[in-house]
Amino acid sequence: MSAAAKYTLGRIGLFVVVMLALWPVDMDIFLKLILALLFSAAVSFFLLKGVRDQMAEEMAAAAERRRSEKERLRSALAGEDQAETDTVSGGQADGGTSDQSGSSTEPGRGPSS
Repeated sequence: MSAAAKYTLGRIGLFVVVMLALWPVDMDIFLKLILALLFSAAVSFFLLKGVRDQMAEEMAAAAERRRSEKERLRSALAGEDQAETDTVSGGQADGGTSDQSGSSTEPGRGPSS
């Protein structure tokens, strides 16, 4: 079970426990709901810290995976993936030496420009 599901079930469980504790108290039902929500939020801040941290780590890892996949897809769509493959295979085919005869002294201008 994912940490997000555990955290959600924990929050709901705490709310239900606090609501059941407030049930015999003689007050308006809406006031009971509000108090149960506030108390369960305060208690979950301390009791569910570990699960909340796990959930945050899972969410950060998922966000990083999405970010890297997005960058990979953007580079593939831009044709950079193919250019990198050609450069790597070209460098290995001739023994890794490169021809410097076409180099320029201008900054930002390479031999292929």
